[in-house]
Amino acid sequence: MTEHSIPDAAISSGWRKSSYSGAEGGSCLEVLDRHPHGTPVRDSKAPDGPAIVVPSGAWSAFVDAVKGGAFGGR
Repeated sequence: MTEHSIPDAAISSGWRKSSYSGAEGGSCLEVLDRHPHGTPVRDSKAPDGPAIVVPSGAWSAFVDAVKGGAFGGR
């Protein structure tokens, strides 16, 4: 069965902040590379909280859409 969430994201090390997160803090995403079931994503304000695991193809499509300006922003 594929893992869809990590109840306690703090058990994993190597989280990195999204390059699209602002320097002023606040709403920041962190991702974890090289997870066997996809890309875990967590809220940086809740490092001990849960993380969702997004399938690799869906994560790549999301990142491409963000870079392409589909959601405004940068």
